[in-house]
Amino acid sequence: MRLSFAIGDFARATHMSVKTLRHYHRIGLLEPADIDPDSGYRYYTTDQIPTAQVIRRFRQLDMPLEDIQAVLAAPDLGTRNTLIAAHLNRLEDALSRTQSAVSSLRELLEPSAPIDIEHRSVEATPAAAISEIVDVGDSLSWYQGALGELYATLDAQSVPVSGTSGGIFANDLFTHERGQATVFVPCDGPVRPMGRVTSLVVPATELATTVHAGSHVGIDRAYGAVGTYVTEHALAVDGPIREYYPVGRHETADESQWRTEIGWPIFQTSAKA
Repeated sequence: MRLSFAIGDFARATHMSVKTLRHYHRIGLLEPADIDPDSGYRYYTTDQIPTAQVIRRFRQLDMPLEDIQAVLAAPDLGTRNTLIAAHLNRLEDALSRTQSAVSSLRELLEPSAPIDIEHRSVEATPAAAISEIVDVGDSLSWYQGALGELYATLDAQSVPVSGTSGGIFANDLFTHERGQATVFVPCDGPVRPMGRVTSLVVPATELATTVHAGSHVGIDRAYGAVGTYVTEHALAVDGPIREYYPVGRHETADESQWRTEIGWPIFQTSAKA
């Protein structure tokens, strides 16, 4: 015979509040074993304690209630484990982002060496390119996917790469979180349009530049440094930001080795030949 608890006793036994248990009943996550038809009192059995404990553990890991329902209703062990593994992977990704953010914040709190700024003239460059309107939240994954598509297209067409890949980002992408983004790979020879890939002559420009080492975590420090330099020296002109990727995912999977050059458009400061 299974022993039953009134809802208050079950709350004490499981460390779940009465309010929480009532909510779980309403959504069908943890239903009482019995409800008194006259009083409406809810009663739970001792057999339900392990289920309540599992739910509580999942909630401590921030698993959404609908995902917990899916785990509890899984038809077999394999399905259940797949659902749990997917959530654990999301937790690990979130932990990695948190650790990176903490590390970046500690660096901001500590004295750091000045960031070097240089001027660079860029000549007009034939390239294969992909250009689209993107949201700033999607821009990182978008540019990585676009670069992969560009390199694959050039390889498929046997067109040699002739320089460092890069990106051109409209001001709206920063000011309104949505705008034109273009990634390009310089190349020798014509590129046949394929998928999103088209030919582009990357315009000549004059840039104030600095190099950010590592992944894009903390890249805002490099942006802040070059923006400060340009403003203090009254060099700024209207125009999109440039990025160049001398070392990136295409060259190595080791993010610590990645290098991103930030280019801010400025007045022509070098003498023309």
